[in-house]
Amino acid sequence: MKLKSIDDLAHNQSERPKTLGLFDLSIMGIGAIIGTGILVLTGIVAATDAGPGVIFSFIIAALASGLIGLCYSELTTSIPSSGSAYVYTWVSMGQTLAYFTGWTMLGVYITTTATVANGWTGYFTSFLKEFGIVFPKSLASSPFDGGIMNLPAIIIVLMITFLLTRGMKESKTINNILVLVKIGIILLFIIVGAFYVKPKNWHPLLPFGISGVFTGASTVFFAFLGFDALATSAEEVKNVQKNLPKAIIISLAVSTMMYILVSLVMTGDVVYSELNVPEAMSYVLITINQPIVAQVISVGAILGILAVILAFIYASSNIAMAMSRGGFLPSNLSILNKKTGSPNQALWLIGLIAAIGSGFLDLKNLATFSNVGSICVFALISLAVIVIRIKFPELKRPFKIPFGYTIPILSILTCIFLLTNLPMTAWLNYLGWLLIGLVIYVAYSIRHVIY
Repeated sequence: MKLKSIDDLAHNQSERPKTLGLFDLSIMGIGAIIGTGILVLTGIVAATDAGPGVIFSFIIAALASGLIGLCYSELTTSIPSSGSAYVYTWVSMGQTLAYFTGWTMLGVYITTTATVANGWTGYFTSFLKEFGIVFPKSLASSPFDGGIMNLPAIIIVLMITFLLTRGMKESKTINNILVLVKIGIILLFIIVGAFYVKPKNWHPLLPFGISGVFTGASTVFFAFLGFDALATSAEEVKNVQKNLPKAIIISLAVSTMMYILVSLVMTGDVVYSELNVPEAMSYVLITINQPIVAQVISVGAILGILAVILAFIYASSNIAMAMSRGGFLPSNLSILNKKTGSPNQALWLIGLIAAIGSGFLDLKNLATFSNVGSICVFALISLAVIVIRIKFPELKRPFKIPFGYTIPILSILTCIFLLTNLPMTAWLNYLGWLLIGLVIYVAYSIRHVIY
């Protein structure tokens, strides 16, 4: 079990421009968390898993994320690196586990990006239809859904990738605007929908029982993945020791409150069984006879989802760059553009793979491993806190989780519990991704590792 030296890790950090402050980080985290989860997942989980009790599903998922977020905060301030979980695992548990952690996160981010891009296509084509423009279904669906390709998804992923290659200084301004627009439409939905709430729609509160709430929590946990994207930004953060932990907690708190309020309004306005639609917010507003507001929401969703795509392409390119530095992936992926300071080759590789996935693959099955992969990695993050404390007691920790090992242990147990509530198909898809990674590890990575 070969560990990575923390001193060598610090020495190998790149001189990337420090452009991200607390506001930028918080907005990035909120933008990644309140993406398709709040625009799509809320209604579907309410209809199929938890009923009006979906609010408890979000609370459970948020509490779990809060525990994990504290673990991230200690690690990111002690070892600020763009590799996130991959680096922390290498430092504490060795190169093999580090590689598969990084490989897992790459898969999670790429499939999440592709899945979100598909959701964006749905809102985009639906919006065009309101103006009499019918986008050909064959060019808006993958071959697995009866089409030729999902062209809008391909185009939007490539456009966001191009934007990121211009540098984070330029990208963050656009991202901040997109996220603020998204927050605005969510608040609009809450305010307008609150006037049409019928408390009788909240009964029965738990139509699928307690087990439905826990199943819903395991499903919506996917929505909270966005805060991990913050950990990958460590090298571009101003005053990382103070700003990163604050941003993680702020983004989780704000996003959780929005999820709860949206869930209450949705299930209060419309009977939960009717919410099994991808454009749940617009559906609710049309049902309560607010078509104009529904159109505004659709426009905001079209813009807001772009922020999620941006956050995940950015995060996955940072992981690819970090793995390249360690020799697990080709060295050219860690080269920074001289003008923008961005890893453009890594960005284009990730962007092209995500674009191909969003345009041609059966993402309904492929994306199911995102929950398994992310929760497994979060359990390792929590374990890494304990291991690094034991192995490196002298390491400077600007932020240290209180109550000893209690929170990391609770975090691990929570992850294990969430994993037991996921379907077997999700595990099989995840194992398939690990097998692909194993081939690359044996054929290339194991001979090029850099210590």
